[in-house]
Amino acid sequence: MGSSSSALQMLALMEHVSSGAELSWSSADLLVAELYRAEAANLVRLARFFVDDRDAAEDLVQEAFIRLARASGRIKNRDRIPAYLRSIVLNLARDHNRRGLVSLRHFPAADPQGPTLDDLVAVRADQQRVISALRDVPRRQRDCLVLRYYLELSVGEIAETLGIGANSVKTHLQRGLRSLEQRLEGPE
Repeated sequence: MGSSSSALQMLALMEHVSSGAELSWSSADLLVAELYRAEAANLVRLARFFVDDRDAAEDLVQEAFIRLARASGRIKNRDRIPAYLRSIVLNLARDHNRRGLVSLRHFPAADPQGPTLDDLVAVRADQQRVISALRDVPRRQRDCLVLRYYLELSVGEIAETLGIGANSVKTHLQRGLRSLEQRLEGPE
């Protein structure tokens, strides 16, 4: 099966995941569909943090699932697939940013029952300040901080996602928090 065939199957799979339509899929396709249901929203949130464009974040996650579908026959340990997906999304986000396609806007989703404009302005300023400071933190520390405090992954899950040891994750978290704190204590 060629890669374009896998990509087409994955796109058809994602289109039908929500509809509940019964199709004749392989066990790998069913696994990818179930993972999509379970992980896609969190992966979009993760990608959105790094690329700051919802459409681009969704595209990156879709690409991650296409790559997973292509590699499904080579994956030995199914328990590591969520970590593998997170790793793909992080790498795709880095590639996206390297190509200069990142925007510097951070717009939260619209909520018709949301807070007042004054509340939004105050929170928005704080968020911008934290995001700006976080962008200046070294890459590995930033990755660890986002996975830990934004996606709320355990140290072990972060280690698995990034392919580093748990002690390295702890070190990066400590250094990253210290670095973030120093940047936030500076002038506004």
